[in-house]
Amino acid sequence: MSVIAEFSVASDDFALHHSLTAAPEMVVEIEQVVATMEDRVMPYFWVTGGDQSEFEAAFRDDETVTDVTAVDETEDARLYRAEWTDNVETIVYAYVEIGATILDALGRNEGWELRMRFDDREKLSDFREYCDTHGIAFELNQITEQEQPMASAQYDMTPKQRETLVRALDAGYYDVPQRVTMSELADELGISQQALSKRFHTGHQNLVRSTLTISHPDDKDGRN
Repeated sequence: MSVIAEFSVASDDFALHHSLTAAPEMVVEIEQVVATMEDRVMPYFWVTGGDQSEFEAAFRDDETVTDVTAVDETEDARLYRAEWTDNVETIVYAYVEIGATILDALGRNEGWELRMRFDDREKLSDFREYCDTHGIAFELNQITEQEQPMASAQYDMTPKQRETLVRALDAGYYDVPQRVTMSELADELGISQQALSKRFHTGHQNLVRSTLTISHPDDKDGRN
């Protein structure tokens, strides 16, 4: 059974340490990590929180990244594509060496918060050995076995929240006009309308927070 590990890493043991130090008000959130045919790791990451020009200037002296390209921009955030350099003997290469999957990675000047999925506990042990070998210190915050579908785990929804949203979609609750009312859907699920409303609220909140915002991994409160 696959496991999900959450842990903290000092910024100088991960990547973009120089950039985050030069622009300490910035927040970096890795959106996607791609392993290329040459066993290089190419991250896509959002940057928000302050002066983008100051952060971009720091790229030029940051030895952990190269070929940095801005690929998208919103009112208060910018999406970059880059390539980790050979100077990075860090956790990011666990993606290639061990086959772990980075689910979330959020960096600030003081450090990174990461959430990664491993095929099993043996792979997690390999990861720990990899970190020991390369002198990478990290603080393990939580280990959980993945007992729910990946969509639920990745978007911080409980199985009940996921079931409710999927059933609502299939039943036509989101259609215009609606094919089923909240009362009818509550009866179908065998719960009260109040309980259904709460599941909608927390499920939508977790889904929006996980997909549309850049937030700290600890900023979670909806688990119903």
